[in-house]
Order: sequence, then C-alpha cells, then structure tokens
Amino acid sequence: MRGGLFKAIGRKFAGETMFLTEFAPTGGEGIVAFGGNAPGTIKPVELAPGREFIVQKDAFLCAEDTVELSVEFQRKLGSAFFGGEGFILERLAGEGTAFIHACGDFVEFDLQSGQKMKVDTGCVVGWNGTVDYDIERVKGIKTMFFGGEGLFLTTLRGPGKIIIQSMTLHNLASALAPFLPSAKGTSDTSGSSGIVGTLLKETIGR
Repeated sequence: MRGGLFKAIGRKFAGETMFLTEFAPTGGEGIVAFGGNAPGTIKPVELAPGREFIVQKDAFLCAEDTVELSVEFQRKLGSAFFGGEGFILERLAGEGTAFIHACGDFVEFDLQSGQKMKVDTGCVVGWNGTVDYDIERVKGIKTMFFGGEGLFLTTLRGPGKIIIQSMTLHNLASALAPFLPSAKGTSDTSGSSGIVGTLLKETIGR
C-alpha cells in the first residue's frame, strides 16, 4: 500500500488498485513484461522534477520506483462534468520512466504557448502539467445535432505536449457489440468468415 492509506484510497478512486506490486531483480539482471487490459498502445513517459504529466483515469500501467502516482482533480466544472473522463485524473510526478496505456494508436502534438487544439471529448490520453484543459460547447445547431461529435469538445491550450488516442474503450466496445452473443445466446455473425466465423456459427448452432 505505497504511500499509506490515503494515497491508496486515492488510487482506487482513480481506477487503479489500492495495492501496487513491486518487482526487483535478485542475484542479477531480470526482465518483466506488462500488458494493458484492451487492444491499444503502450508509451513510456520520461519524468523529471517540475515536469509532471496528467493522464486519464486507468491510463497508468507501471513506473520506476522514483515515480509518484497520485490523484488529480479537475479544477473546472465544465471539464469535470462534460470531459468524458469524469472528475478524477491521474498525476505522474517525480523522476524516472512511467508507462501509460490506452486504446488505439497514439498521436502526439507539441503545442506552443497559447496554441489551442480542440479534440473529441474522451480522446485525450494525457498532457504536460503546463497544458490548460477545458471543455467548450460545440457552436452551431446543425453541428451539435448532426456533427456526430456530441455537444462538447475538449480544448487544450499550450505550451506542452499532448497525447491523443485514435479510439476510446467505449467506441471499441460499441463496434464489437453487434458481434458478441446476446443474452439469448445469439449474435450477428453476418459477414463472419474463416475459423472465427465458423466457430461462432457452430457455437450458436448448439
């Protein structure tokens, strides 16, 4: 329970476990491997004093012993209620390497001072502590109702690096839902082919 009870409870609120597993070599060098809980990308983030990094809930995978993981609360009501990641984020600080994970591919941008980027809500994986994060309402009635992006967009203002994911876990689940067995034991296997499609059809037939 690294950091004591209160920090452990904070990790629980951030979507992590209260307890952290520590790996250390004994009698020589060793290798340890980690994987995420969904198809996606793993990226190392280099941290140094004064260079903290904020990530979405559940993005933390592992880190060196010198890295501190803590809870970061949204400072603005718009971001808290409409940001797609809820009220709680994760803050990575200290010195060393941390690894983060999220769905899809990662796209990185280095924003200059005052430079802004608007992103689909929920697609932001993380950003430097120097980046300002807020939510703006989509302008225009037609865009709001027929744009397919919802009513709000995430606005990021530099300076600092931001990381965006090409697919969210929610979108991945929605894309796979038509092909998963329903409560009645049936699923839509139209278009299924190969070994996977055959196995699905045989299973449903039984």
